[in-house]
Amino acid sequence: MHNDRHGQSRSRLQDYEPIVGKSCIQQLRMLAEALSGKVIQIINSTFIGGGVAEILEHMVPLFNQLGVDARWDIIKGSNEFFEVTKKFHNALHGKQDTISSADFDLYLEVTRENLEEMRFFADIFFIHDPQPAALIAKKREIGKKWVWRCHIDVSNPDEQVWGFLRQFIVQYDAAIFSAPNFAQSLPIRQFMVTPSIDPLSDKNKDIDRNLIESVLTKYGLTSDKPMVVQISRFDRLKDPLGVIEAFEMVRKSIDCQLVLAGGTATDDPESEAVLDEVRKRAEGNPDIHVLLVPPESDLEINALQRAATVVVQKSLKEGFGLTISEALWKGKPVVASAVGGIPLQIRNKLTGLLCYTVEGAAYAIRQLLTNPEYAAWLGRNGREHVRQNFLITSQLRNYLLVFLALDRSEDVIYL
Repeated sequence: MHNDRHGQSRSRLQDYEPIVGKSCIQQLRMLAEALSGKVIQIINSTFIGGGVAEILEHMVPLFNQLGVDARWDIIKGSNEFFEVTKKFHNALHGKQDTISSADFDLYLEVTRENLEEMRFFADIFFIHDPQPAALIAKKREIGKKWVWRCHIDVSNPDEQVWGFLRQFIVQYDAAIFSAPNFAQSLPIRQFMVTPSIDPLSDKNKDIDRNLIESVLTKYGLTSDKPMVVQISRFDRLKDPLGVIEAFEMVRKSIDCQLVLAGGTATDDPESEAVLDEVRKRAEGNPDIHVLLVPPESDLEINALQRAATVVVQKSLKEGFGLTISEALWKGKPVVASAVGGIPLQIRNKLTGLLCYTVEGAAYAIRQLLTNPEYAAWLGRNGREHVRQNFLITSQLRNYLLVFLALDRSEDVIYL
């Protein structure tokens, strides 16, 4: 299935110049020129929902504006297939789950169907995450360069699932991970590329106060008391129940409100059940607002982040956690767990506060609510940290460098 829906980006390359500077844009053009004539086929499992689709939606058009012929396809899969890959996802994050030989068989069967039905036409195949990883089987027949991009934290994976996937991953020319501690011992080249946010997207661009107020009104929120906000999919790994518990501790001494906002993703069958648990847990507390936000609501998410006094991301596991960079880009103080790629974004007590427990989260939230000057200082530092490291232009540059490196044999390439 091929996607032309995102052929036109709302943002043009030159619009990024005031944010990142002229030389950054010139460098991108220079790298892209070195790739001219190459076709890149990007394959993942969904066009909407979840961070990977969101990054690609903004990145693919920019590749094309640079003159790099990048095309985006998705694999087809039944609900059962996505239930299996969700189990894989949890197991790669270290969760104990029983995965049967029937699950592995289903994965291979869906892969075979996709291998038969998809067109493979590129010079470089850029495959994202476990769902389409086994498409590498095509390499024996057509050759070309293949890169596997892992967006999840595989630092402590379930041996069985990692062993199963590893047999495919080792056939790639290179693997890309989001943080140094995610890398695995593999006989292929590995690169580190952190994910990024698009500062000009609806989710991150500057918006006016009236829009923020109208979104608060729509969801029955008031701006007359401090607002603690967590934005993420309804997923147990995002620990929404832990956030409620921390909030209740803070609420004993500070009058404030909690907003848990997020969507459900098409390739995550568990999210409905988690949403129900969260709603039940929040029942009877008028200061806790559980908002189910539909997928195309980026401006609303932007408004909620800008309305927040403190942004929380209390994940138990995290691939990278770009909601952190989104909040920091808006100058917000953030309290987040020290997991996955979060410590790359939050340098503790400098660009935000890291926490390890529910009590720790409550302590940090209280500290920021009672010390607005410190909170604002952290937010300012955080914005600058994101400008230098986690904007889409940096990620584009790093991907271009990886693609160029595929034709060179040196082991070490400094990005």
